[in-house]
Amino acid sequence: MRNIVVKESKVVAIMSMSLDGYVADLNDGVAEVFDWYFTSGDVEIHTGGSDPMTFKVSGPSAEHLRGLTSELGAVLTGRRTFDVAGGWGGNHAWGPAFVLTHHIPAGWPRPNSTVQFVTDGIESAVSQAKAAAAGKSVGVHGADTIQQCLNAGLLDEIHVDIAPVLLGSGVRLFDRLAGTPVVLGNPTVIPGVGVTHLRYPVRKA
Repeated sequence: MRNIVVKESKVVAIMSMSLDGYVADLNDGVAEVFDWYFTSGDVEIHTGGSDPMTFKVSGPSAEHLRGLTSELGAVLTGRRTFDVAGGWGGNHAWGPAFVLTHHIPAGWPRPNSTVQFVTDGIESAVSQAKAAAAGKSVGVHGADTIQQCLNAGLLDEIHVDIAPVLLGSGVRLFDRLAGTPVVLGNPTVIPGVGVTHLRYPVRKA
């Protein structure tokens, strides 16, 4: 009888940010940081989900995005990201979405929705997302949630898409870190058009 090896889900941060480290401006505006998804090329990528979008990116970015999203089995975000995204129409394109929050919003959870809410902390949220991902990766979105994962030692990789802009102020991706320095491994670098994709492994203590 052969031993069955169950693949452990990786927890992967995925965010776009400015060259000086901001994911949004002081008014929560994200256009300068995320515009590359829609303006950097002619290759179309359709996201799916209940609130589908069509990205228009360069060839290298399209290859990067397809590879990245094909690895994902679930998503973990914070309440702020959930609110800004309008709950992704109830079904995130990347799989079941787990929202870390203090209070479940009115009208949720909804029938036929894959969005779930976690009110008992980051460890529980990561555990539930990993179980739902069934061996595929968990994509973490939102600055605060990524910081919590890093601080708890739960993050395996950091994917940052660097937009060629300096915002000067706003919401920083790596603002409230504990236990620094956080040592990262050597990056994979993919130069796109209007964006540079970086993928770092996080070295565990």
